[in-house]
Amino acid sequence: MGTQMDFKAVIDGESCAATAGRWIEMLAPATGEPFARVPRGDAADVGRAVVAARRALESDPWAGMPAVERGRILSRLGQLILEQADELAALESRDTGKPLRQGRADIAAAARYFEFYGGAADKVAGETIPVQSGFLAMTLREPHGVVGSIVPWNYPAQIMARVAGAALAMGNTLVMKPAEAACLSVLKIAELALEAGLPAGVWNVVPGYGEEAGAALANHPGLDFLTFTGSPEVGTLIQTAAAKNRIGCTLELGGKSPQILFADADFEAALPVVVNAIVQNCGQTCSAGSRLLVEASAFDRVAEALRQRFRGLVAGPHDRDLDLGPLISADQAQRVAAFVAEAREAGIPLIGEGTIMPDSPPGGFYQPARVFGPVPAEARLAREEVFGPVLAITPFRDEAEAIALANGTDYGLVAGVWSRDGARCLRVARAVRAGQVFVNGYGAGGGVELPFGGVKKSGHGREKGFEALREFSVIKTVVVNHG
Repeated sequence: MGTQMDFKAVIDGESCAATAGRWIEMLAPATGEPFARVPRGDAADVGRAVVAARRALESDPWAGMPAVERGRILSRLGQLILEQADELAALESRDTGKPLRQGRADIAAAARYFEFYGGAADKVAGETIPVQSGFLAMTLREPHGVVGSIVPWNYPAQIMARVAGAALAMGNTLVMKPAEAACLSVLKIAELALEAGLPAGVWNVVPGYGEEAGAALANHPGLDFLTFTGSPEVGTLIQTAAAKNRIGCTLELGGKSPQILFADADFEAALPVVVNAIVQNCGQTCSAGSRLLVEASAFDRVAEALRQRFRGLVAGPHDRDLDLGPLISADQAQRVAAFVAEAREAGIPLIGEGTIMPDSPPGGFYQPARVFGPVPAEARLAREEVFGPVLAITPFRDEAEAIALANGTDYGLVAGVWSRDGARCLRVARAVRAGQVFVNGYGAGGGVELPFGGVKKSGHGREKGFEALREFSVIKTVVVNHG
């Protein structure tokens, strides 16, 4: 790749610059240096995109298209992504800073979303409802209409695909605002969608800053539904905007996800998964397993094992394909460093720490992986989302305390339970308040088929799987008086 690449917005089937002619300079997390530009979209560009989406929604090529044909377009898009997987993975890796193998996995998952929803598009059905004699009652599932979506920077390809795949499969049209920090794969794949046969205006992508393009999209009166993945603070603004326009929204707002490790667990199986769950994407994952709750009798053993494992973790440039890449930005690196400094000042022991590759570019946004413990339950490190490679370990005495600790934050996105006692695993899985609970594991690849979303302040609504098709549709009841 060259030192400077210009990317374009996709509006009404055309690749274009921003109306005002302004650009955003993209910095490579590995070096801190500019390597690309994207259009700095604003309210004018969002307005054009919403008009295009509304026109496409009502046009014959989309409104009249059978669901099976929509599915074929999405399946073709999945195939095009796979055909260009190497190029897209290199782009995703450079743009986000994640190791190349993670970039490859993300692109493969993006293709899988379009394959899954391509196959599911014609399999969404209503039902008949028994009512009084002489009447036939049925329900139909119909698209909301024009959907606005704001996509974060940590998994741009994956989250773009899980939104676009489900929304388009249901027959909606879409205006998407990707994150200004990392969005290049989104722009490239939106262009591939046109090549796959998606009609003009059905999927529009307007990059820009949150306070400009993002705010304009969230508040636009021409939308019928909103979806957002990001911080709780911005999520509140999104929900407020949706309420003002009296439309629905889906919010995924992060987590402080616990893994509960009982003393009878298979440690050899559990500990590699525990480590990966916090260092994947340098900890910049909403569902990162950032808390490890360990039965007190096993605490010292687990702490020593993790000390050894963390000492071997190396962070470095994305293209070196190490354990961790850089964080997304200087601000994010400083945020993680502030959490670490606060924990040290509070006297919380640092159990283990990784390293940064010695010849890493000095301008890159690097932080080593760290594990602290025992971390008091009331400590900020145990309660707030760091969004970095920092694991907090807290001991518990018994099952009841483990559940109380697991439920003791404002979040409820994902949890893990590790034990050889099957009955206990089921009891704890049912007692923990989280949108997903994994038993003797954590995560399931891209989890394309699995409904995903949070409870409490982790948000509401569900993405992925068939549940996403229900989120991106509305039920219409039809009653026929046939005498």
